[in-house]
Amino acid sequence: MDEMELRQLEYFVAVAEELSFTKASRRLRVVQSGVSTAIRALEREVGAALFDRDSRHVALTDAGSAMLPSARATLAAARAASDAVQQQSGELHGSVVMGSMLSTSGIDVAGVLGRFHRANPAVRVRVLYSPSGSRGHVHALLDGTIDVALASFPRRPPAGLTVEVLTEERLRLVCGPGHPLAGATGVRLDDLAEVIFVDFPEGWGTRDVADIAFDRLGYHRSVPLEIPDYATSAALIRQGHVAAFLPGTVAASFTDLVVVPVLGEPLSWNVSLAGSASRPLSRPALALMAELRRSVRG
Repeated sequence: MDEMELRQLEYFVAVAEELSFTKASRRLRVVQSGVSTAIRALEREVGAALFDRDSRHVALTDAGSAMLPSARATLAAARAASDAVQQQSGELHGSVVMGSMLSTSGIDVAGVLGRFHRANPAVRVRVLYSPSGSRGHVHALLDGTIDVALASFPRRPPAGLTVEVLTEERLRLVCGPGHPLAGATGVRLDDLAEVIFVDFPEGWGTRDVADIAFDRLGYHRSVPLEIPDYATSAALIRQGHVAAFLPGTVAASFTDLVVVPVLGEPLSWNVSLAGSASRPLSRPALALMAELRRSVRG
């Protein structure tokens, strides 16, 4: 396969993942007209439309959906061949897509990325956050959309992934100074059956840890407010009518919130490093994973 065909596949995968020619062109650092031209040429070669597009939406056709796994596999094979050549010179090139979380206790992601870039200036790293939390990163790892991820696994990790726990942290129950729990010297989970919570959407690690704990007791938590960021959650907690479970380091950063001791077995939340168990990782991805490990062991 020549360079032009590989470029067409790279453009196709980018548009398929972004579902936007504009976003794909930004990601690829190519003018949008170049992406559109490459996709049209690829469609002529395969004899089928790969995308349904109008002025506002882009979607994969059945042919595009069928082609996507093979396109990703072909690009992965090409990267592996390139890695073999680069290994002779010792310099890393290419790109890594890493999924991350809003809170990565004990892991200075910015520090990791800075050190990695200084050591490997020719490697481009894209960090993505999933609207469906760790659950979204799992799907992205399995379908090849991302290479590695920092994610949380309160249950047994799904088949098809390699997972290693990097750090663990206790979740803290927090409320506002005016909340009925604010004066409590200690509560059990059983005492919280009627408490109203604000939390992340289902699929986020901290949410799953708390839900699993309540499920074991036979309780269904009341979570009428689902918020995907800590600042908004804290603002709601300050109003005094909702409580939340937050990672300890996050709870400590909001000094005006009250931490209520929870008696019994603590709720433990982990930050884990995950990758595909079936798809070979590029040398840049392996190097980034090694830097993430060093950040918690050094």
